[in-house]
Amino acid sequence: MKITIPQSDNVYRKNKGLLDILHIDGWLLLGILMLLAGSTLLVYSASGGDINVTYRHLIRIGFALTLLLVFAQIPPNILYLFTPWLFILGILMLIAVILFGDIGKGAQRWLNLGPIRFQPSELMKLVLPMMVAWLFAHSTLPPSYRRLLVGAGLIALTAGLIVVQPDLGTSLLIAMSGLFVLFFAGLPWKIIFGAIATTLVSLPIVWHFMHAYQKQRVLTFLNPESDPLGSGYHIIQSKIAIGSGGIEGKGFMGSTQAHLDFLPESTTDFIFSVLSEEFGLIGVIILLSMYVFVIARGLYIASQAQDNFTRLIASSLMMTLFVYVFVNIGMVSGLLPVVGLPLPLMSYGGSALVTLMISFGILMSIHTHKKMLSN
Repeated sequence: MKITIPQSDNVYRKNKGLLDILHIDGWLLLGILMLLAGSTLLVYSASGGDINVTYRHLIRIGFALTLLLVFAQIPPNILYLFTPWLFILGILMLIAVILFGDIGKGAQRWLNLGPIRFQPSELMKLVLPMMVAWLFAHSTLPPSYRRLLVGAGLIALTAGLIVVQPDLGTSLLIAMSGLFVLFFAGLPWKIIFGAIATTLVSLPIVWHFMHAYQKQRVLTFLNPESDPLGSGYHIIQSKIAIGSGGIEGKGFMGSTQAHLDFLPESTTDFIFSVLSEEFGLIGVIILLSMYVFVIARGLYIASQAQDNFTRLIASSLMMTLFVYVFVNIGMVSGLLPVVGLPLPLMSYGGSALVTLMISFGILMSIHTHKKMLSN
């Protein structure tokens, strides 16, 4: 990949501000910090004013932002060199999960690494699109059918290893991150429509091999009122919270659904319901506007990238963020089946936030190192 980072950037440092020296994109950082500030307030409210939960959330935010800064310093050509090795490591860890991973909540998804439990599928959210982009780094776009087939094989391998954990929801979302790379690389429309048709035809077969709890999630999505005190309870309470917020909401700390423990996972998967109840439609519009700002800025960075590798990575990461936001909001609103997915940059949690901050660090590296090369 023809990217050369100057050995000395003294001229660049002399003429640029602190954010440029630290390889930070100010506009993107502003959008991220606004979302994280809102997240801290919501976590505090959803936890019933639990200062310990809020404190742990702030520690995780600080650690994640530190990783953003670290990865922003890594030039894209270094990422390119290490991508195949990271992919191999990720695949080996997914195999290790299947062989001797820790079991939690009915699934075998974690590796016990002593003081920490690590979920390798989180790593693959970043590494898979990087690997597919690496495949197309030196080829003309649109790529040949052979390269497209190899890229599809890498996606299928990764998704397949996650499906057997079992984690169908995460496998589909990770597969989407790789498919976005294929799409932006110039995947022919006839293949796209053919894949959609094949998927629709194969749905009965997929249904046959789904686990019982996965089938129940689909049935609950179609008719949550059929089991209001069982599998449909979560989504019913979530819709009550969203609807009760109205236009202006009940105000900060006013989420009765969360504080009276009617709303499950109020600080994680269903935090959007808390926001809707407390800040109403106005709060939802503000939140969606901030997401649009962040995603639009990320896509702008992708459009300014100087090579296939960085352009495909940046565009895929931003579209993946869009899908995660869309799926979570659709899930808690009853428009999509529940898949246990947190709301990016808003939900309480560690691994998902860390992965997301690393992706933003990569975006900033792509943008700011490009500016160094142009000076």
